[in-house]
Amino acid sequence: MSDLRIFSYLPNPRIWKATIAARLCGVDIEIRGTSPKEIGGWLWDFDARPLSSASSSDGSEAIAGKVGFKGTLHKTRAFIETQPFATVPAAFSPDGKIGIFESNSIMRAVARIGETRFPLYGHGPYEAARVDSFLDASLVFARDSQIYLLALMSAIMTGEIHARMREAFAVYAGGINQALGPGRTFITGDNLTLADICFVAELSLFHNERARVHNLEAIGAAPILRGWESSHPLAFMHFERLRKHPAFAPDVEPYLKKLETPSPGVSWE
Repeated sequence: MSDLRIFSYLPNPRIWKATIAARLCGVDIEIRGTSPKEIGGWLWDFDARPLSSASSSDGSEAIAGKVGFKGTLHKTRAFIETQPFATVPAAFSPDGKIGIFESNSIMRAVARIGETRFPLYGHGPYEAARVDSFLDASLVFARDSQIYLLALMSAIMTGEIHARMREAFAVYAGGINQALGPGRTFITGDNLTLADICFVAELSLFHNERARVHNLEAIGAAPILRGWESSHPLAFMHFERLRKHPAFAPDVEPYLKKLETPSPGVSWE
């Protein structure tokens, strides 16, 4: 039996927060899910599975999809009881009785389960609180990036959305760049923590901007990530170093390499 079960659409960089943490601190995670296009054909439950293999008496409710999901979603009453916002990623205790939601909280759960093997939350209450400070800052960035990326994917980008995202990126990347000042190996100091994991996961997701450059060019805008290696060099180098780390690379490298492959007729430079 795994220590934690996660249901999500796949691939999803935000569940990497949990999988990377799990590799570092020896926690066994079970991942269930499928592509965003196919997840509407799944039963959303602790025992998540394709509807074709679900019973007609599974107790599910048909609910209209929202926040990136179209059509009808099928969620069991037990899923909604344990996951009050009824979103993914959704994590569960081994018996399915306790639901954990929001990717940062799921990551924190992994860190707490494996805290004796790798102190991803730092040492003591003050270091833990500093880690939480970066995780809270990432939530602000994540909210804006979700709005931005959904607008890009739906080809409804506007100058206002782009400008707001450019400002949000400058604030977030600028704070990370400042934290990685002289003498610091990781965001909170000398040791790898949840702050570093969250940073890599959120920036990996943001790299989806590269696949929609044409939608930016249509409104006369430039990619926000273009040139960040010079505007925020310490943050950029930290990201590049961690993406190759043994605990990060299995998730991050295949995903980024696919996004970094130039599309025909589109130039990143």
